[in-house]
Amino acid sequence: MFLKTYVVGPVVNLVCRPTVVGLENVPEHGPAILASNHLSVPDAVFMPVAVPRQVYFLAKSEYFTTPGVKGRVIGAFFKAINQIPMDRRGGTASAKSLSAGGQALAEGKLIGIYPEGTRSPDGRLYKGKIGVARLALETGAP
Repeated sequence: MFLKTYVVGPVVNLVCRPTVVGLENVPEHGPAILASNHLSVPDAVFMPVAVPRQVYFLAKSEYFTTPGVKGRVIGAFFKAINQIPMDRRGGTASAKSLSAGGQALAEGKLIGIYPEGTRSPDGRLYKGKIGVARLALETGAP
């Protein structure tokens, strides 16, 4: 929240001047899911800056498991900004990762998820996966 409030947020708002539509639909308190497309890298910056609450994203697990010094730095950064590792291999691995998102919702947190499962390689919107719907149905979170 420090980076969002005092570093990244002011720069994004000054330089990019984003327009926010629908912010009134994000609850001020309690669990909720923000399901967003992921057409470009800045998506992961603009949405959390626009929403007053801390957004806990389900982020690909590779950010947390990459070997070497660079991998440890990246992993520490993603942990510091409260990202939740998401194993995207499918089956039991993905279900376990979604359960971590469900636990965060049970704690009243605001979860961010990209239903497509990854950033678009060409700027086009692709078919979403069922994880976000499953998370909403299992938790009752809006």
